[in-house]
Amino acid sequence: MSVYLPPVGFHFNARFDVPGATERDVRFRDVSGLTMELEEFAYNEGGENRFSHKLPVRGRYPDLVLKRGLLVDSGLRKWVLDAVHNLVVQPVTVWVTLLDETHAPLQTYTVVGAWPKKWVISDFSAESSEIVVETLELAYQYFRVD
Repeated sequence: MSVYLPPVGFHFNARFDVPGATERDVRFRDVSGLTMELEEFAYNEGGENRFSHKLPVRGRYPDLVLKRGLLVDSGLRKWVLDAVHNLVVQPVTVWVTLLDETHAPLQTYTVVGAWPKKWVISDFSAESSEIVVETLELAYQYFRVD
């Protein structure tokens, strides 16, 4: 009988369908926001006042948030700046892949129609020795688990 060990959450990459993105653009410190939920509509019944019926409406997907050490020359950065500065918003596909100990894909989350919503650079402080972190927040249509 083999023992199942859940995968570790620190071995992953995130690939972007962005022109000019390089192998350095797949490495992130954190990825969050791979969440799906159903919105609901509360329907109050006319004759029964003790409760409401909750009905599913549509799927909802919060923003995808990726964090990494600042890359000065990055294809992703050019994509973000083009969207913010020039309002040239080009939705892309993002593949977040969980890897095993041999670097083989265990599970891939395909994020469809992603576009840059926010880009944040961490604070600079002469009193700490932390690296500069860039945070990329993406809005998207939906994701699927492959």
